[in-house]
Amino acid sequence: MAADNVFSDLSRMIELIGKDKGIDKQVVIDAVIQGMLMAARKKYGTYREIEAQYNEGTGEIDLFEFKEVVLPESFVDEEVEIKTEDAHALDPEAAVGDFIGIKMEARDLGRIAAQAARQIITQRVRDAEREIIFAEFEQRKGEIASGIARRVERGAIVVDLGRTEAYVPLREQIPGEAFKPGDRVQGYISEVRQTTRGPQIIMSRSDDRYLAKLFEMEVPEIHDGVIEIMAAAREPGSRAKIAVATRDSSVDPIGACVGMKGSRVQNIVQELRGEKIDIVNWNEDVSRFACNALAPAEVAKVFIDEDTKEMEVVVPDSQLSLAIGKRGQNVRLAAKLTGWKIDIVSENDMAARTAEAIYNLTMIPNVSETMAQNLYQSGYSTFQSIADGNVEDLQLIPGYEDKEKAVKLSADAKELVEKFKAEGKAIPTLSAQKGEKAGATGSTSAKSLADMRLKQELAQLNQDQKTDQKSEDESSVSTKTDS
Repeated sequence: MAADNVFSDLSRMIELIGKDKGIDKQVVIDAVIQGMLMAARKKYGTYREIEAQYNEGTGEIDLFEFKEVVLPESFVDEEVEIKTEDAHALDPEAAVGDFIGIKMEARDLGRIAAQAARQIITQRVRDAEREIIFAEFEQRKGEIASGIARRVERGAIVVDLGRTEAYVPLREQIPGEAFKPGDRVQGYISEVRQTTRGPQIIMSRSDDRYLAKLFEMEVPEIHDGVIEIMAAAREPGSRAKIAVATRDSSVDPIGACVGMKGSRVQNIVQELRGEKIDIVNWNEDVSRFACNALAPAEVAKVFIDEDTKEMEVVVPDSQLSLAIGKRGQNVRLAAKLTGWKIDIVSENDMAARTAEAIYNLTMIPNVSETMAQNLYQSGYSTFQSIADGNVEDLQLIPGYEDKEKAVKLSADAKELVEKFKAEGKAIPTLSAQKGEKAGATGSTSAKSLADMRLKQELAQLNQDQKTDQKSEDESSVSTKTDS
């Protein structure tokens, strides 16, 4: 392979590369110049001063060797110096100390040097192409891309996006789905990395943001900004929740997302392999938002703790399993959607907890059941918590605004704590007391206790009926005697 074959018709090659790969013309020219210099240095070494320039007129690379003009008597090295008479033959105005360029022939570089030049050009063009692809997909990060599945490498699906390939790692796939070579694969561009092997594009089908982008593509009102997606949560392939809101009171955000006869949401469900999607209204009031997020379960009460971002949601006993969901799925998604930790409690459990707290608080001297309820509603569930609290906080409780009362309450609670500690006794509980009563009747189970109470009521009812009957009989005898 001759060197001139490598560098011949450069202008056409530069135009073709620039057009096909979208690489700037100057980048290709610089690559060719670097390739020519590499070839020249490989042929002649680095000792000689050689430069390469692109000639737009001829469309070729001109190679020049620069030598210093010296007097004949000072001439030492012909590789870096040129005598004045020889320099004047090339440039009549050349003076001692000037550097004059002498054109070299590319064909003199040889086959090995030409191959090295070709490698340099190919590498530089490839690097430029990688930079262009990286910049393009860096801008597309956060968008949805679609391509053709080519192969599977260690569980990851390799997707052909045209100019490059993307990877869908196993962790970013929807559980249970499988793609064959040739299948269309759509995903969310979650990450773009530059590696030694070029740009690496990571696509995800399990990302929460993929769900949001699908709705944006499917629902024009979201794309236009009339409806806003506030949050999304998924358990890929199983169930998802998405919260939407709008400032336009004439628009129903849930209805718009569902579409006519469910057409819009069904398209998304189909793309996500049957993933069930709950669309809920977002609300700036976190307690109302939590109620919406727990749908379809009904909520009775919500207790929130702003400091820890935790909430306790009370639901009717019949709604408990629905609120929690299969294997806790519904409450997990609701917690993820709201960003709060959610604890589900049934009304019966809450009633038992409330009764236990009031029983504990009434152990404090001079604390009535009503006062205990106030304390409980203010966030105190035990006399220990009151003992650990400060007087300023206790003054915020209705009935204890007066500092003396708050101080007295705190002192009584602390004294009660010390009393149980000194005696080494366990603090009595309402449930234990009920258990003792049940044990005294020979049964500790709730069912046995209920049966016993029923029998007692029936026995009392029979006794009352007998008493009434006896009274009637006595009245009848008395009437006959009188007559």
